[in-house]
Amino acid sequence: MGRAFEFRKARKMKRWSAMAKTFTRIGKDIVMAVKEAGPDPINNSRLRAVIQNAKAANMPKENVERAIKKASDKDSGNFKEILFEGYAPHGIAVLVETATDNNNRTVANIRSYFNKANGNLGTAGSVEFIFDHSCNFRIDASGHDPDEIEFEFIDFGVEEVFIDDDGMLLYAPFESFGEVQTELENRKFEILSSGFDRIPQTTKALSLEDQEDVISLIERIEEDDDVQNVYHTLEIKE
Repeated sequence: MGRAFEFRKARKMKRWSAMAKTFTRIGKDIVMAVKEAGPDPINNSRLRAVIQNAKAANMPKENVERAIKKASDKDSGNFKEILFEGYAPHGIAVLVETATDNNNRTVANIRSYFNKANGNLGTAGSVEFIFDHSCNFRIDASGHDPDEIEFEFIDFGVEEVFIDDDGMLLYAPFESFGEVQTELENRKFEILSSGFDRIPQTTKALSLEDQEDVISLIERIEEDDDVQNVYHTLEIKE
């Protein structure tokens, strides 16, 4: 097992546990996908992926259709994706992905979270280089060997394949998303969900007391409505 497997295992700490929060995140993804390439999932690979994720999250079909219709209205607002970089207490690097319709609000909120936790909000590029930007696909693993899948898809960018309780996961660099998605669809694999991760190149272990300082900041950030994902270099101790 490689870094993607260890990263996935470590990410089991509380994240998107509330259904309402999950649906809000997916709703924003739908808006951005429709604004980018239109409301037809056949011709919009990003929207197709979001719809798969909505299904995996048990988001009602009518909610998805309503979000697509709303996003198709030329007068509807849009969300801008902004990446925040900084350091939590004890030197832990943190990346925050947001989708916002009010940049000033989001900047002020994220900065306040870091400041109150004795962290530091950095400038663009200050910690992003510590993380590898990757894409992932979860497929129906029935009857398939992960080693064979990895061999068959290595030419399309797949670097790691493993099985967990919910299916088979394929990891590839961020820029390989479209190529891997197309090949999986061409070969009639059922894509259960897909997405993007930022996998830390190195992690840092802390004492349980110091770890709680970092986790407290991460949870506070994740509760913000504008936040989509939070990544960090903390090595979680149980």
